[in-house]
Amino acid sequence: MPAPHGPGRPAATGLRPLARGAAVLAVASALLTSLVGVAPAASSTTDAADVAVQVNAQASLGRLSDTARGVNTAVWDSHMNDPEVAELMKAADVGAMRYPGGSYADIYHWETHTAPGGYVAPGTGFDSFMGTVAATGAQPILIANYGSGTPEEAAGWVRYANITKRYGAKYWEIGNEIYGNGHYGSGWEHDDHQDKSPGEYARQVRAYAAAMKAVDPTIKIGAVLTSPGEWPDGVAGEGDPGDWNNTVLPQVADVIDFVSVHWYAGGSDTTAADASARLARLPGELREVRSQLDQYAGTDSPGIGIALTEINTNTGGARLTARPNGLFAADAFMTALENGVFNVDWWNTHNGVGQITTVDGETDYGDMGMLSSGACAGDVCEPAPNTPFHPYFGMKMTSELGTAGDTMVAAASSAQDVSAHAVLRRDGRLSVLLVNKNPDAARTVDLGYAGFTPAATAPEASRYARGDSDITAVAAGEASASRVTVPPYALLTVTLEPQAGTGPGASAAGTPGTPKLEGVSDTTARLSWTSATGAARYLIQERDGTHTRLVGESTGTSVTLRNLPPGSTHTVNVLAADASGRLSAASSPLTFTTGIPSDASCAVTYRRDTSWGNGFVSTVTVRNLSDTPVTGWTVDWDWPTGTQTVDSGWNATFHQTGSHVRVTAPDGAGPLAPGGGSTASFGFVGANDGPNPAPTAFRLNGTVCSSG
Repeated sequence: MPAPHGPGRPAATGLRPLARGAAVLAVASALLTSLVGVAPAASSTTDAADVAVQVNAQASLGRLSDTARGVNTAVWDSHMNDPEVAELMKAADVGAMRYPGGSYADIYHWETHTAPGGYVAPGTGFDSFMGTVAATGAQPILIANYGSGTPEEAAGWVRYANITKRYGAKYWEIGNEIYGNGHYGSGWEHDDHQDKSPGEYARQVRAYAAAMKAVDPTIKIGAVLTSPGEWPDGVAGEGDPGDWNNTVLPQVADVIDFVSVHWYAGGSDTTAADASARLARLPGELREVRSQLDQYAGTDSPGIGIALTEINTNTGGARLTARPNGLFAADAFMTALENGVFNVDWWNTHNGVGQITTVDGETDYGDMGMLSSGACAGDVCEPAPNTPFHPYFGMKMTSELGTAGDTMVAAASSAQDVSAHAVLRRDGRLSVLLVNKNPDAARTVDLGYAGFTPAATAPEASRYARGDSDITAVAAGEASASRVTVPPYALLTVTLEPQAGTGPGASAAGTPGTPKLEGVSDTTARLSWTSATGAARYLIQERDGTHTRLVGESTGTSVTLRNLPPGSTHTVNVLAADASGRLSAASSPLTFTTGIPSDASCAVTYRRDTSWGNGFVSTVTVRNLSDTPVTGWTVDWDWPTGTQTVDSGWNATFHQTGSHVRVTAPDGAGPLAPGGGSTASFGFVGANDGPNPAPTAFRLNGTVCSSG
């Protein structure tokens, strides 16, 4: 049997303050004083903790979906439908199973259960797979064959699945990693189309969507995108109007229901520390995907979901089954879900043995699967088939944190080697997951809360640490609401009851709907939301990390926020207060960016001339539209991410501090003539480690400029 195929990767082609009026501020101060419960700090007589974690139960990050936790399954995996698989996945609250397996999707023909050029294991056909899905209590995510299939073949699969068999298969991707078809120089994805451009993929997505929805209009169609900041993002192929995402999305935004992206922390030499550090890039990359959807789908963007249908530490080789990857799995699942995706699928259920190493005193089998396949590399064999590896328990621990319908809320840790995630349960309890990535030391954590007052009773706690063979209950008395100790290289979840009469459960008001952006200018934003039962008024708050502040109030279901800085980004949610002032849970969040003035006294054009994944060249052109000349100009902007830099430039002097860039006119530069009579242009070479969005606002001598 040929070695199982993991996801293909290219060789080194490319590396991968709101202003407010005094009245609103007074309201904010009063409400924050009276309505936000803060748990008392640990007693000053105890030894100091070495980590502080703050949780804000009113800072909603969105709700967990019924497909939040998922896994990939592959037709070359002879163990994919073993009864133990369904039992284990059900125990971990897995809600999605993706089939027929990464790149195999583009050679797989569902009706004949064949994959020319690849291996198909016995007993892995579609109906058998659906039996495992049903036994798990999950939903399928199915990949229609783009590489060697047709829209008609895909439509036939929809007819069989949902009309003939009545499986109710909802999610259908069009192809796997089609950008890896050789168009950009690296080709691991099978694609028989003569035209391998993103434009042709977009045209075919429209054809697939039309054919498949003609059979069942209720299905959800997903298009393949690249993850911003990962190869080949930023690379424009010959004859293409832009890179993959910016070519595909304008053509398909009106026919798709979700997009599919993949994210791996690095190549086969990626260490646990590397993976943990690179995970910090994922939120920015997901924000950029949403920004692209906003750009091309407009008001329809909120209806288009983001699925992270493949994720793992690295792309194969080593350090995959050991404990550090279990910690990574828990951290990665929650990080992705907190940043706007509805589904995360681990690669893979079983994958096969790879490079044998020793990690944390244990054998790492170099296997990208969550469960053992029982395979051998030389005289080293994996444990019995379906033995869980550490990543399985990492995923399972996230089910201790929350399930479908629960609300993820903001949590922040003071230590880089301790991650924190939190979920407000529908029954009013609060769960906090702590990930100690330090292999040598236990960490003592002080827990603080805003918007939640814990009961005096001891919390429930569970851990996964060295010596544990499964998620293990922590003995009563070993954890309190204000302080816990997390063993080295371990996961720990605490679940707290609210103090009687506090929290959303004590409010007669229901939870408001997610706010919608009805209109935005350079300084205002009009929001609306679905009403909540029992609401006497609504509070609109802005979130910055784990901190929230009141920015508006309404007795109706809309509000206009004013005095916003041009080109600024804001994340807001809505809470309902009942007649007694008791607050509901927060709505899911909305993130929006204000515009720039159209009648400004200056104009700036920013053009990215070329890019190559982790670097780019840009040109900036400035015009003075005022009635008087401008002499000795400066141009300022802020990068949207913390990993964009100016490396070198010309026709000006450049200085960057943090994310802020200031460009000053070169010596001897003449004045900028009034009325746009002259221009100043300068260029630079930049670098980006992750996504590379354009700045949202430019200022000429402190004045915000229009675009163009």
